[in-house]
Amino acid sequence: MSPPVTVCRRRWGDPDAAALRAAMTAELRQRYADRPADPIHLPDTQVLAPTSVAWTGVAYTADATPVGHAALRWHGPDLELKRMYVLPAHRGRGVAAILLDAVREAAGQLGAARIVLQTGDRQPDAVRRYEQAGYHPIPVFAPYDALPYSRCFALAVRPPLTLPPRVTVPA
Repeated sequence: MSPPVTVCRRRWGDPDAAALRAAMTAELRQRYADRPADPIHLPDTQVLAPTSVAWTGVAYTADATPVGHAALRWHGPDLELKRMYVLPAHRGRGVAAILLDAVREAAGQLGAARIVLQTGDRQPDAVRRYEQAGYHPIPVFAPYDALPYSRCFALAVRPPLTLPPRVTVPA
């Protein structure tokens, strides 16, 4: 059994978050090396403005090793899942499922009705993980409609229940 993993909310610029995003970018640049027009080859700041990020989470092992990353940004009324990544040495241990649970919880707390995401045709492992987590295919949405190999998914989010304020009845 794998050691427990905890997802902690971090700033977008947090060093652990930035290191995980850099590892993801390096991996995807290799996977899509023959597609130089792919946005993965652009500097990160041109692909995703840090000010657009509503939530960033980093998954840590019990010994405080950062092993996974996910972020949410507003995309109209939806939240878009961005930069979902688990280090290769920690894949298959449930880290992605824990991150996706944290993403769903954060989206509910932020009041989103739906999470949307885009992934590529060379990421079948990601597609399987999203489908296992309840995401379903949707039409490719902008700006990804310019990328012919995009695959987009969505998940309905149930915002957390807000209980009515307690009413105190005088005795």
